[in-house]
Amino acid sequence: MNHVERFRAVMDFQPVDRLPRWEWAMWWDETIANWKRQGLPDELESVFDIADYFGLDPYQQFWFSTTDPTIEAVQHHVEGIVSNLDDYLRLRPNFFPDHSAAIESMRPWAARQAEGQVVVWITLEGYFWFPRTLMGFTKISLAFYDQPELLHQINQDLTDYNLKILDQVEQVCVPTFATIAEDMSYNKGPMISEKHFDEFVAPYYRQIVPRLLEKNVIPLVDTDGDVTKMVPWLMREGIRGVLPLERQAGVDGMALRREFADLCMVGHYNKMVMDRGKAALREEFERLLPLMRSGGFIPSVDHQTPPHISLDQYRLFRRLLDEYTAAAGK
Repeated sequence: MNHVERFRAVMDFQPVDRLPRWEWAMWWDETIANWKRQGLPDELESVFDIADYFGLDPYQQFWFSTTDPTIEAVQHHVEGIVSNLDDYLRLRPNFFPDHSAAIESMRPWAARQAEGQVVVWITLEGYFWFPRTLMGFTKISLAFYDQPELLHQINQDLTDYNLKILDQVEQVCVPTFATIAEDMSYNKGPMISEKHFDEFVAPYYRQIVPRLLEKNVIPLVDTDGDVTKMVPWLMREGIRGVLPLERQAGVDGMALRREFADLCMVGHYNKMVMDRGKAALREEFERLLPLMRSGGFIPSVDHQTPPHISLDQYRLFRRLLDEYTAAAGK
């Protein structure tokens, strides 16, 4: 199987030769810096090249920022600057940058994806993520009650922007899957109630998700912490799956599988065991193996590999990842 076939087969709960070997969140800058002091070649700069060095499968992400003309996840510099509709309308010209050049750069990746040599995926910023970025957590929490018109204005503008991005992207490269960046759960569960999700998020998913599905682009939601209570909300809006299923937040992937037989999942490998030796790393893979064999799941570090994990410790993780992704495909 090639890389695209393998990813789609897993997400469709079909048999595979092995599971994908993919780090969805790659690595922190501090982690890479530490590894270079420990022997990672200095000339490796992009996360794609570093993934290739480690023998991971080739996945290329294009993240379409709402505030910077970049295709990478960046630290926004607009946090908390919006308090009301007047603020937003005044500042709106600074948002929604032109990504035409970045989209044009997708053409070579489209050719490689067509040959099954690489999986191309995109990230769109979502309907909790973007207004929270602009307002901060306290102000968005109050705005659900006090300024609903502000949130609807922001999210309809974001929807129009995301649809325009999709129009442009589809002329160059139809991605294999898309993630919607939300981060609307934390270690105790959702940061938003179901009522407010239905009012302020779901109407905009209903404009974006069908558009992805009609192009056979698999929609996943990126939300940290414990997503368990939110899963049925997402699935009824057409979302196929979630990541990263953080173990430290108490997420139980097998419990989710039992309740939601067709939920796709990525992540769930507890990053906190990565410095505890081979037995601990193997025990974590053994915990995940039944889920890996259930279909619809790709194991990956449940968030970025922490900076204190040594290069040798990560190489051990990689060897075990090869072993268990092969075992799960048998």
